[in-house]
Amino acid sequence: MADVASALLDFSQPMNVELLETTVAVFYGPGTPEQRGAAEKVLKAFQEHPEAWTRVDVILEKAKTQQTKYIALQILESVIKFRWAALPAEQREGIKTYVSNLIIKYSTTSEQDYRSQMTFMNKLNLILVQILKQDWPAKWPNFITDLVTASKTNETLCENSMLILKLLSEEVFDFSRGELTQAKTRELKQTLNTEFRSIHELCMFVLGNTRKTELIKATLTALAAYLSWIPPGYIFEGQLVQALLAMFPQAPFRNVALQCLTEIGQLQMPAEFDSHFASFYRAFTTQLVQILPPNPNVLFIQQAYETGTDEQQVFVQNLGMFYTGFFKHHIQYLETQPAEHEALLLGLNNLVAISYVSDREVLKTCLDYWNVFVADVYTTHCQTTLGAVIGSPGAAGGDGGFSFGSPGAAANGVAGPGMARKLLYIDILKRLRALMINRMAKPEEVIIVEDEGQIIRETMKDTDQLMQYRTMRETLIYLSHLDYEDTENQMLDKLRSQMGGTWSWQALNTLCWAIGSISGSMNEDQENRFLVTVIRDLLNLCEITRGKDNKAVIASNIMYVVGQYPKFLRAHWKFLKTVVNKLFEFMHETHPGVQDMACDTFLKISNKCKRKFVVLQLQEQQPFVAELLDGLTNTIQDLQPHQIHAFFEAVGLMIGAEVDANKREEYLGRLMAPPNNIWAQIIQQATVNREVLKQQDVIKSLQNVLQTNVSVCSSLGDPYLSQMVHMADTMLQLYKFYSEDVTAAISSGGVHAARSSFVKYMRSVKKSILRLIEVFVEKCENEQLLVQKFVPALMGPILGDYASSVPDAREAEVLSLFAAIIRKLKSQMEPEVPQVSWVWMLSIY
Repeated sequence: MADVASALLDFSQPMNVELLETTVAVFYGPGTPEQRGAAEKVLKAFQEHPEAWTRVDVILEKAKTQQTKYIALQILESVIKFRWAALPAEQREGIKTYVSNLIIKYSTTSEQDYRSQMTFMNKLNLILVQILKQDWPAKWPNFITDLVTASKTNETLCENSMLILKLLSEEVFDFSRGELTQAKTRELKQTLNTEFRSIHELCMFVLGNTRKTELIKATLTALAAYLSWIPPGYIFEGQLVQALLAMFPQAPFRNVALQCLTEIGQLQMPAEFDSHFASFYRAFTTQLVQILPPNPNVLFIQQAYETGTDEQQVFVQNLGMFYTGFFKHHIQYLETQPAEHEALLLGLNNLVAISYVSDREVLKTCLDYWNVFVADVYTTHCQTTLGAVIGSPGAAGGDGGFSFGSPGAAANGVAGPGMARKLLYIDILKRLRALMINRMAKPEEVIIVEDEGQIIRETMKDTDQLMQYRTMRETLIYLSHLDYEDTENQMLDKLRSQMGGTWSWQALNTLCWAIGSISGSMNEDQENRFLVTVIRDLLNLCEITRGKDNKAVIASNIMYVVGQYPKFLRAHWKFLKTVVNKLFEFMHETHPGVQDMACDTFLKISNKCKRKFVVLQLQEQQPFVAELLDGLTNTIQDLQPHQIHAFFEAVGLMIGAEVDANKREEYLGRLMAPPNNIWAQIIQQATVNREVLKQQDVIKSLQNVLQTNVSVCSSLGDPYLSQMVHMADTMLQLYKFYSEDVTAAISSGGVHAARSSFVKYMRSVKKSILRLIEVFVEKCENEQLLVQKFVPALMGPILGDYASSVPDAREAEVLSLFAAIIRKLKSQMEPEVPQVSWVWMLSIY
């Protein structure tokens, strides 16, 4: 390969195209990795040679493979993008002429040859656009005129010209940032604007004079790239809209024509163009009826999408884009024109039907619009209602001088604008409630993951699904405020339909997620009545449904719903106690997911209702937390470690709500008794034989005890102090023991030992200890105690150990811990800063 490189890089000799093609074949062929790597080095050296561009014409003329030609085009593109200004003027002109002639040559061959080399032609077109970005218009002022003139001589050449025009618009308006100066970008935009008359004439010429499908598609695609910025006169004062609307019903051009219409529909123009947009929308609706029957039911579009071709699915997606784009900018004008209401409602109904298709991106597009639409309807409704109250006689002094909309309109029996909009859209709003209920996204996802031996729960907070839930929840709350009764009726009707034989897991899940999402949107009486009805029906459904799996799904939904209504739970103690006791029963149920659901719901309820559990309730012998602690061991005996951690976190929240310090200490001692017993037994065994601490089951037990303490500390806060005092000494001793063993293992076994499961388990205990101390520091309110006792105790066993350990044995969590300490204590840590800084520098170097 060295001889090949020498020959290819010798620019004093004629270009050996066959040798280059052989090298390219080795690079793309089935050879060994060494052969391909050597070929890659040769090709890279050739491409980067400053004289390589002078060989492009020979390569393109003699090369037989597309890969070799493509490499030549890459060389040419690199010269144009990065060295164009440094080339002499005659060489730049020569390249421009060469590229232009090459495009004409390949575009005027047979159509079959042209289509077989589309990848090559696309690259060649892009190179021409790169030249235009450098030289047009100053050094190539007649480019558009020459292109338009040449395009009228040959249909294939015209089709390629449309591709060039599309690329030019995209490069100038969409992709120019970072490649062109603002002044150059502004100059290109102004020139394109000036020259658009010629481009417009060419497009209209093509649409009126050819029947060639591919050429019409290319023309429409090019137009779509220009319509977002061209002067409005070209759109509404000529025949462009009529031509596009005529193309729209024709199957071969439907999608590209719809893309053009979408660009027009979402334009924002001065108010004098409103009537033009109304006429445009009316004509579009008339044409659409030829494709889609008016007011299709939900299943029609949904089934058509699922069974349709790719083109048909793209049409549904594009139709959704058209409606959302048009309505965002022009719906308010259509609302003021009664003659347009029928077409307006037809479009909104179509958009509701499109919202049911299974594609997530289509739903997201529709939901984003529905969220804006419903919020706007709700806002104007509130403004009108408030305006009627303020403007009515006797309100705010009785002068009636201030209102939103028409003063006192609603009070005088005349619907204000908000009420008129609500009445106009009453059926649309009803269908939207059904959409949100039927397609409600999952609210939150908790996953169980293993992190270096530690089993932890992670809440997925930034998923697309969660963002979708938030959008749907907000929209459904607005819809509920606009008509609570219809929201309630639809939810209860769907729930009863589940009882009537149309039972399905997914339908019940989405319904219960929707029911939970509107918590807090009703007044207390409405919410109480609604929730009692829902729980009663869910319990009846659970009773009549057969199958353990089905009952588990229903039970999890019951727990989810009640967990979403803490206000109701706080107001009804007996119901709250019943729910929690039922959760304790579910904690013994081994059906997949039930125990996780029970623990998560218990944690959620404890967070929202914690005070209720530490106060002595009527007809109770003791506070519920005391009763819970009496049966603690039995309650958690069937739970997995990560579930126990969630349970202890929930009880920590309860104990933290107790205002009596003595009772808090008592409750904390009873809660921590089981893990403390395990801890004490292991420490006692270790005093006799330290090797016990290396047993895997012992390491896991220690880790679980520490994780349990982390959970309690995070939820209980400062009152955790007594438990920390109880564990601190032995905890630091354990840290030292495991640190010494980890350092010894890595020192003798190297990097591979650090990846062994044994070392990972030991490090997991260290990490848990560091995490517990960090959480305690963040929660502790007694800074003097931290400064005088805890921080000095940590300097040697933890910070000193970090400094003395081999690099691969150091825990990054040590730095995180001391960062938390410094954030907490600030200037009080100044005496220790030099030592901490030294250790930090050690970790870097």
